[in-house]
Amino acid sequence: MNTFPFLGLRRTASSGLIAAIVGSLVACSVAPIVEEPEAPRSSSPPPAASATPLDTGPLPPVITQAKSRWVPVPWSDLPGLETDDLKEAWPAWLQSCTRPGPVWAALCPEIRQLAGADAAVQRQWVRQKLQAYRVESPTPAGNGLLTAYYEPVLNAHRQARPGFNVPLYAPPTQLQTRKPWYTRQEMETLPAARAALRGKELVYLADPVDAMVLHIQGSGLINVTERDGRQRLVRLAFAGTNDQPYKSIGRWLLDQNLVRDASWPGIKAWIDRNPSRVNELLWQNPRVVFFKEETLPAGVVPPGPKGAQGVPLTAGRSIAVDRGSIPYGTPVWLKSNGPQTNLDRLVLAQDTGTAIVGAVRADYYAGSGPEAGELAGRVKQPLQLWALWPR
Repeated sequence: MNTFPFLGLRRTASSGLIAAIVGSLVACSVAPIVEEPEAPRSSSPPPAASATPLDTGPLPPVITQAKSRWVPVPWSDLPGLETDDLKEAWPAWLQSCTRPGPVWAALCPEIRQLAGADAAVQRQWVRQKLQAYRVESPTPAGNGLLTAYYEPVLNAHRQARPGFNVPLYAPPTQLQTRKPWYTRQEMETLPAARAALRGKELVYLADPVDAMVLHIQGSGLINVTERDGRQRLVRLAFAGTNDQPYKSIGRWLLDQNLVRDASWPGIKAWIDRNPSRVNELLWQNPRVVFFKEETLPAGVVPPGPKGAQGVPLTAGRSIAVDRGSIPYGTPVWLKSNGPQTNLDRLVLAQDTGTAIVGAVRADYYAGSGPEAGELAGRVKQPLQLWALWPR
């Protein structure tokens, strides 16, 4: 399903995550507003090696999106443009081209042809075909914000057994007739809610905190032990929610003065010290996600979970954005420097999340597994974004 996974909610259509988890799968259909040209910002001349006519010619007008202003800039404004290995970003771009909006459909054949090209050739094509726009808030605002999310990898059993008794559910039959549905606490304590969920169990996890992580991230890779003892890898993807509001358990811990570090590692440390209060903590978030099982091809590295654009996410090259600021499928130059990571790279806007709100706001898809989870749980740092748009 953004954010510190526990300080905000995200979704991967998978987030996801999660309430807005189900964003529309088509590219932005609202035509941007084009303003009069803005005078270029004064800056030092770029080095001769990177100077091209595209850096010195007149700039196009400002573009106004629903929640942002796109200010045209010369390519020399983009940090790291000459050093990023664009070949690493191209697979994400190819994914977006499987569901292109009308703006990108005409360029996708060329993008596909360049899939095997050298990064320098790809870079020159980008500079010739696209224009860089600095993404700004339409009203005065502070620094942008980058957070990160990931896809957990967990072990589970198909049937409940000692040590594996925390169920993950498919959507109950009555989900659409009762809104909002039962809360997390009611699902675990009320006989009517438990009866409605009977038979909807997909797998059983060992740890209720892992289940919460999966609800917040919106999807996960599950090593499931079947009834006959066979093991296989499946993906549990987002299939709906109980329509209850999301409440951050990290925020609750901070408000109770129980922790000073509300990152995921900090939350886990508090849980280790207070095992008898796990339910009290988890019940602070009434929102629950329901899942659907997706079979994965055997013997190959599975693709990423699908984001709100409807295409698989690419670790390190996909971001979730506010769709009112940046349409799905847009290539974006991202710059963020902080204590956890330094990023100057091309990424693709392919997902969204309920906590991902604002002009200069992004949730960085870190990948799957514990290493990605460690990064996702700590990233919260300043952000700059440039949208790359066809000329």
